Amino acid sequence: MTHRLQGKICIVTGAGQGIGAAVADCFAREGASLVIAELDEAVGAAKTRELVAQGASALFVRTDVAQVESVQAMVAATLARFGRIDVLVNNAGINVFREPLKTTVDDWKLCMSVDLDGVWHCCQAALPAMLDGGGGSIINMASTHSFSIIPGCFPYPVAKHGVIGLTRALALEYAARGIRVNAIAPGYIETRLNIEHWNSFPDPAAARQATCDLLPPKRIGRPEEVGMTAVFLASDEAPFINASTIVIDGGRSVVYHD
Repeated sequence: MTHRLQGKICIVTGAGQGIGAAVADCFAREGASLVIAELDEAVGAAKTRELVAQGASALFVRTDVAQVESVQAMVAATLARFGRIDVLVNNAGINVFREPLKTTVDDWKLCMSVDLDGVWHCCQAALPAMLDGGGGSIINMASTHSFSIIPGCFPYPVAKHGVIGLTRALALEYAARGIRVNAIAPGYIETRLNIEHWNSFPDPAAARQATCDLLPPKRIGRPEEVGMTAVFLASDEAPFINASTIVIDGGRSVVYHD
């Protein structure tokens, strides 16, 4: 078996569950050494134990991406354990959905502090080590909300639009120094949050099917499909892909609507 990430030191934020956990699983299978940077200590530690039991090299560091000091401590712990950083996956995020004029100052700050500021905090902390090491790959988890506006989801899409701008700006700034910065924009993926959403309906199966019917493949995306896309962007197979966004939504975003 070819281990596409063998020898690479990879940080994945929000890796305790959902898409982040799938990214960590895929990276581990490809030979990466992992830092699980997760706010929820229980799920972060559990995922790390699981990876180690499977033979992976993994370190859990409780991390609040909204707090600069917490991110800096996580990067310091990574360097103390592994000596360098090759890959950063900025996956941590939260859903904040409000009607604009009902959005409080705290709502806005909460959304931006994690979904946009948190991405920048991690990039800012990890970039010096990547530059010292001669290069690296940063993968920012955007969303189809980065391109399309759904009423009732404010201010989440504002933050996710910002993630695309941050991705492009950093990609151009550091390309000549060996840094690639790209984004992944998932659509409907079968995460715990989406399952809980479907289960909130009187008929969860019908709610799930209604979502499937929206998508050209007539099924929901799987977290590991996002994870393997992250593997590609993190690997040496994508050396000339920079400032790009890969959309993983089964083609939903290009469907014509009346």
